[in-house]
Amino acid sequence: MTSFVALDFETADHGRDSACAIGLVRVENSRIVERVHYLIRPPRPQILFTHIHGICWSDVVDQPEFGSLWQHIAPVLEGVDFLAAHNAQFDQGVLYACCDAHQITRPSHPFICTVQLARKTWKLYPTKLPNVCEYLGIDLNHHQALSDAEACARIVLASLKSTTR
Repeated sequence: MTSFVALDFETADHGRDSACAIGLVRVENSRIVERVHYLIRPPRPQILFTHIHGICWSDVVDQPEFGSLWQHIAPVLEGVDFLAAHNAQFDQGVLYACCDAHQITRPSHPFICTVQLARKTWKLYPTKLPNVCEYLGIDLNHHQALSDAEACARIVLASLKSTTR
């Protein structure tokens, strides 16, 4: 059976290394088996995107940096077939930039993009996360990393279910 981790990053600024939150949802045998959320202290103290995700410097100033969190993140990714994200190019870029900044070997898992999956499976346009979630009846607290990651996991599960019929 397929196992994967859906993930979502929120970033503090335009730098790909500026993760300030991560949500991870692990799926095994078509069931969500783990949900993890971490706030992350980004490398720079300015948070430009508070208006999007609601995270401000006071929320993350005392949180660990990405490198310190990796010991908790890596086991969640261990042994899965792929990683999934909505607009995967962005989240993959953040993951790789954060790994590079902390001299961590990048995960070698392939990435599945749920934007592309929604277009291919259901011919949906637009494919912003709220649009896809509305179409599939998935609850979403948009730009909250764990909610976005869980929504992404549920999109993958719905696609797998619809393509195996």
